[in-house]
Amino acid sequence: MKKIHFYILFTFIIFSCKTQVQTNQTKTMNNQIIQELKIIGISIRTTNQNGQSAKDIEAIWTKFWGEKIQEQIPNKVNDNIYAVYTDYETDFNGAYTTIIGLPVSSLEDIPKDFVGITIEKAKYQKFVSKGKMPEAVVNTWMKIWGNKELSQVRAYKADFTVHGKKYYDGDNAEVETFISVDE
Repeated sequence: MKKIHFYILFTFIIFSCKTQVQTNQTKTMNNQIIQELKIIGISIRTTNQNGQSAKDIEAIWTKFWGEKIQEQIPNKVNDNIYAVYTDYETDFNGAYTTIIGLPVSSLEDIPKDFVGITIEKAKYQKFVSKGKMPEAVVNTWMKIWGNKELSQVRAYKADFTVHGKKYYDGDNAEVETFISVDE
């Protein structure tokens, strides 16, 4: 009888260790190097304090859609919409700039009242939001802000979300979020 308990315990320990290794591999697989990107779009300076970013980011998205900003961007390489969070004053608690735009081949000919940014090659942690938007993306950001391990390695260079073709899939929509981390 003791041998059976020993084997059950041994199997449980081995399975637990294997699961832990697989979990760590999954975390590592989410880290990836993203090559340089150029984005042209519109921007706003905001902060997460007192819910200000919710108001500002809603306003910039309203402007993006209402003024058909995506149709005014020259040199675009595809129709994926990028929301870039950059120029962090400190961390996610301080002021930062949000840019909504598209990837481009060149930052020449930036339209009046638009901005251009080069996101340098860097290491990123990838998250995927699935479900109804924008709620799914908001939930992802809440998880990111609450992740103590991630907060220790965040680089606060340029974080961004990619709103590709799956963004338009209603309750099955997907958005990818990339958080810059130390290399």
